[in-house]
Amino acid sequence: MPTDTETDIQVAHDLFHSWEGMEGLPARVAQPARPGLEAWPGVALTQQVYPGFLVAATIAVASTWLSQHYTAPVMLFALLFGMAFHFLHEEGRCVAGIEFSSKAVLRLGVALLGARITAAQILSLGLMPIATVIVAVLTTITFGFLVAKLLGQSRTFGVLSGGAVAICGASAALAIASVLPRDKDSERDTILTVVSITALSTAAMIVYPLIATGIGLTHAQSGIFLGGTIHDVAQVVGAGYTISPQTGDIATYVKLLRVTTLLPVVFVIAFIAQRGAGAVRGGSAPPIPLFLLGFAALVALNSFGFLAKPVTDIANDISRWCLVTAIAALGMKTSFKALLAVGWRPVALMVAETAWIGALVMTAVILFR
Repeated sequence: MPTDTETDIQVAHDLFHSWEGMEGLPARVAQPARPGLEAWPGVALTQQVYPGFLVAATIAVASTWLSQHYTAPVMLFALLFGMAFHFLHEEGRCVAGIEFSSKAVLRLGVALLGARITAAQILSLGLMPIATVIVAVLTTITFGFLVAKLLGQSRTFGVLSGGAVAICGASAALAIASVLPRDKDSERDTILTVVSITALSTAAMIVYPLIATGIGLTHAQSGIFLGGTIHDVAQVVGAGYTISPQTGDIATYVKLLRVTTLLPVVFVIAFIAQRGAGAVRGGSAPPIPLFLLGFAALVALNSFGFLAKPVTDIANDISRWCLVTAIAALGMKTSFKALLAVGWRPVALMVAETAWIGALVMTAVILFR
């Protein structure tokens, strides 16, 4: 017969050993499943992904709260918190949900970015800003592709970082990464790009308005410069309105023009990558991802006035939450050790890309004033 001490040890073990037991609650007694419940559409997937998705969404909520109260980039908070929970992605019940959040939730967020943009906003800028943005986007991605090899980085990383710098920072990095070929360093490269781009964008938000006013740019010129160079939308808005409302408005529209280029750029990258994958397999290339078509459809609907402002506001909010949740999940898939191992060269590449697009847009603003 067991002693009292042995009985107490066994009871404590039963209370705390189970996954289902928390804070001293006994393990949940399994209940018989309802007849036919497993056959309901999505039930199996929901049961599989909800733990990891719930963790990523919770990190997104915490990151948003901190960002609002301490005026720091929400993406950076989400990344760092996610990386602190990297152990959840190594094994256990959260792995499937983390993967789901970093892929499916990410693509939904990118697709909903199209609700921000209308053709009228873009055309109202005139020819010079449109031409400047197109040239800046194309040359910055090409610059990253070519210089990456000189710094010992892969061409894929050059396209990823160049696209993030050229278009819209973290959102572009996530969208481009979702269509690039996957390898063992893909997640690490994406996280590194987002971290570096966020830091560079925050620095630009502080420094670029000082440069614009210091060299005597007009409000309109300052708006084109800020909107054409700073990486993230939030930082563009912050930098523009520190100069004047006119500068803020123009900077926002120019930035949205850069966001518009996300669709063709990701489409072309996906086409090239998938054609290459099809050639390697000896078969036909897979279709272009549906989220790009969703992005294009929302831009068209919004341009023709079919989306009311409350609808676009809701779409923007959902997009933001999806992207923050996705970046939290990507953080959980990456360790600090893996980031530290890459060295200074990837960061130097993104600094060079940032300097390239800054010099190019500034030159255009001065020459065509």
